[in-house]
Amino acid sequence: MKVSVQEIAGVVARLCVEANRGLPADVLAALESAAASEEGGGAGAVLEILLRNAADAAELGLPVCQDTGIDVVFVEMGSGVELDGDFGEAVSEGVRRATRDGYLRASVCDPLTRKNTGDNAPAVVHLTHVPGERLSISVLPKGCGSENMSRVFMRPPAKGREGILDAVVEAVRTAWANPCPPGIIGVGIGGTVEKAALMAKQALLRPVGEHSRRDDVRELEEELLSRINCLGMG
Repeated sequence: MKVSVQEIAGVVARLCVEANRGLPADVLAALESAAASEEGGGAGAVLEILLRNAADAAELGLPVCQDTGIDVVFVEMGSGVELDGDFGEAVSEGVRRATRDGYLRASVCDPLTRKNTGDNAPAVVHLTHVPGERLSISVLPKGCGSENMSRVFMRPPAKGREGILDAVVEAVRTAWANPCPPGIIGVGIGGTVEKAALMAKQALLRPVGEHSRRDDVRELEEELLSRINCLGMG
């Protein structure tokens, strides 16, 4: 299967703009459910504001949040896919187009000089090779406020399941309102540092409310959600 890098750039540009301007149906449903379950007070008022903001952004074609983040691109490329150019440059070109044409805030800077690239490029790209003739691209605009609250814990094996629960809850507690709650918490467990971080990022692509097929992991997810909600931070 032959694929043009210009087509890839166009798809990435469209995904970057769409991801910033509209909330997925599962996220909207979760916000609506949360708003309906609140019994007045500040939390309920904030949820209603978020829902109105999402509706206005979709109607006006504006980003949902002023922080349009860093574009994280997940790619599954089949072994039977043939490209006519540089894939990485095509992805970055798509990000540049989206930033310019979609009026997205340029957030990407050199970490030492703090000089802004001006176009949110280069993107962060995770490429996985798969069998067959297919190419799948997902874009996750990762807000820099929430990214700054990411945490890595190296737990001794003796800490076990309880150590995992304590680490995640502590990460959320210390982050508090900095990543703009309500939040979706991505968790990666096991492997090396970079593997765990990648799994945590990939977890953010799962539909809200979808649980692991493993019973023990599902139970862990449910307990984490309960403990985090008991923090009283939204």
